[in-house]
Amino acid sequence: MTADARARLPSIDRLLGSPEAEALIASHGRPLTLEALRVALDGLRAKPPKDSADPAALALGDAAARLARLARPSQRRVFTLTGTVLHTNLGRALLPEEAIEAVAAAMREPSNLEYEVSSGRRGERDSHIVSWLTRFSGAEAATVVNNNAAAVLLVLNTLAKGKEAVVSRGELVEIGGAFRIPDVMARAGAKLVEIGTTNRTHLRDYEQAIGDRTALLMKVHTSNYRIDGFTASVAARDIAPVAKARGLPLVEDLGSGTLVDLKPYGLPHEPTVAESVAAGADLVTFSGDKLLGGPQAGMIVGRADLIARINRNPLKRALRLDKMRLAALEAVLRLYADPEKLRRRLPTIRHLARPKAEIEALAVRLLPAVAAAFAAHATVTLAECASQIGSGAMPVEDLPSAGLKFSPSSGGADRLAKRLRDLPIPVIGRIAEDAVILDLRCLEDEAAFLAQLRP
Repeated sequence: MTADARARLPSIDRLLGSPEAEALIASHGRPLTLEALRVALDGLRAKPPKDSADPAALALGDAAARLARLARPSQRRVFTLTGTVLHTNLGRALLPEEAIEAVAAAMREPSNLEYEVSSGRRGERDSHIVSWLTRFSGAEAATVVNNNAAAVLLVLNTLAKGKEAVVSRGELVEIGGAFRIPDVMARAGAKLVEIGTTNRTHLRDYEQAIGDRTALLMKVHTSNYRIDGFTASVAARDIAPVAKARGLPLVEDLGSGTLVDLKPYGLPHEPTVAESVAAGADLVTFSGDKLLGGPQAGMIVGRADLIARINRNPLKRALRLDKMRLAALEAVLRLYADPEKLRRRLPTIRHLARPKAEIEALAVRLLPAVAAAFAAHATVTLAECASQIGSGAMPVEDLPSAGLKFSPSSGGADRLAKRLRDLPIPVIGRIAEDAVILDLRCLEDEAAFLAQLRP
């Protein structure tokens, strides 16, 4: 860098004294502004500006851009138009307004999280949701931890540490992120006893596997895959008498478990928590942020004596929920008391039950504006779509839907998908047959979607 070029660069003090820097300091604070200006000046030293350029303006502009990027939350709003309603990578279940308001209230003011107002004594934080879980499940008692994997871990560690847990080989599932039931068992300190074959397990397999070191029988709902053909499995109602006769608890992991029958909403039937309890399961574990439509959580319902043992496990404290998620979960569970309100207010049910005709009408309304906005890059047409529930729930069940198909004029579908993701509110679709498909099942904010397409 020449002496003349160096002389043209402004000093830090001069930049900090400018109105532009004062505005940056007011928004981002002095330490971050100072850091950004120093980085900007280092860049100008490495690559001096042209003589016609104002180095002070360049430094201030570069610093402003850096600070704007730094201030932008890393978790951003996106339009999830992949066709997967409960998309693990895109946040899973959206919370109803009732839950959002409950979370805000819990954060804003002190609350009786672990305090009994009537007696003035210390209380239990799970008490805020236990009565709702027992009401809808028919179980004697309930407790809650931070996700369903934690619920399974806690149950096994409490009841089967150092002992054996019997599970059908066909139910040794792997969930997202390569977490596997056998691995969870090992971490819990339980020894896995596999029975049956991959495709067929019979009641006699459970009976023959029971020994002196057996702690429990376990059934895992294979919610994220299905084997067809020459298959056989044993229902919980058939295993329960065997477990009871031998004095063993029957544990059923429902995974994406639901509290209500989904058929009245036009969806395929998924085993409910109440059905598992009624069938004789002594403990049932399930997720809060999948079909239930709430925050991330893992529920455990069942026999009061077993729940009491689980709550005494030191791991329970490590896995407990904070006040925000408890507030959200209570608000979501309260909606289940009114099935009609549930359909309107809970986003998960609303999106899953959305009629195809309504989605088609939305696609027709959007088509002219979207086609015009992307005329230079793609041909946009109406498309038939097949949505899926996601997060391991009913993976082979399709929900008829509709959307928009973007056929690229040049550059391929990947570049077009990147252009959609680069919008102010990123639009996430899916690529199929060298085209980008936007399934509109989950699009509700039509105005915001269209607004960012306008020049």
